[in-house]
Amino acid sequence: MASPTGEQYELVHSGATENRAFITQLAAALRTLTVDGQHITEPYGADVPTPSANGIVLVPWPNRVDDGMWILDGRPQHLDITEPRFHNAIHGLLRFTAYTPIERTASSITLAATVFPQHGYPFQLETSVGYRLVDAGLEVTHRITNVGAAAAPVAVGAHPFLRVGDTPIEHLMLTVAARSKFASTQRMIPFVEMPVEATEFDLRRGRPVERLRLDDAYGEVVHEHGIAVHSLAAPDGRAVELWQDESFGYVQVFTPRNYPREGGRGLAVAIEPMTAPPNAFVTKRGVRWVAPGETWTARWGIRCRAAADA
Repeated sequence: MASPTGEQYELVHSGATENRAFITQLAAALRTLTVDGQHITEPYGADVPTPSANGIVLVPWPNRVDDGMWILDGRPQHLDITEPRFHNAIHGLLRFTAYTPIERTASSITLAATVFPQHGYPFQLETSVGYRLVDAGLEVTHRITNVGAAAAPVAVGAHPFLRVGDTPIEHLMLTVAARSKFASTQRMIPFVEMPVEATEFDLRRGRPVERLRLDDAYGEVVHEHGIAVHSLAAPDGRAVELWQDESFGYVQVFTPRNYPREGGRGLAVAIEPMTAPPNAFVTKRGVRWVAPGETWTARWGIRCRAAADA
């Protein structure tokens, strides 16, 4: 039977570690990622629809646009409402688009999709995402080219859920390299950015996941030597790290208690790199205006850290 996420592209890497990944045709999602047989992302089957946006690409904006409305050159733009519960436009325009493979090796794949002019977004973009397995993890490269006649507002994000092998999620410690957090309305739209110093939302030194109830955007992400690093760590010292380059100045942290797994619903952790915060088309914060003919590149990745390195 056909998969609800389309074709499944398997990647294999043999080196210092034995890595495998499956990428889906739908939304170019990272469906599974293992290192030496251990899952370092939340896996889901090829026979089920993508749960909770797990692993999908978010373009030309991540997160939400308030009421789906923003202003371009003095004129209101009305995006389709794709989050009816809160009456927002969420996670961009390619969430239910089939990507096309354009390059492939045993350990890497690049998939492409076009953003066509549509309700609330009168621009045309050629986009691609490249996945490449490397020792201890995965590198991801996003490229966006404006093929239209006017500068286009663009932001990019990803939605991976992480884990550390079979360690229960509630036993993990979460560390996020960010100095500020956005307070949001009940409709998940930020209204103020606050320092995390001396608050319960300061994750820079790590906090137990079981104590966290977050669906929040963080700002002032701290980059060192060109990357920011967030992590989930197990009691034995093993950890999974998500890194993001300087194009990604924001990160969303999501700790749902009802994530759907084969064995039932439970706690999960998404660490979502974003080049702009929620509602960026309205606030203009973090939005990259890509000129006609220009290509913009942004990178992030996931890697394991062995207990001896912790």
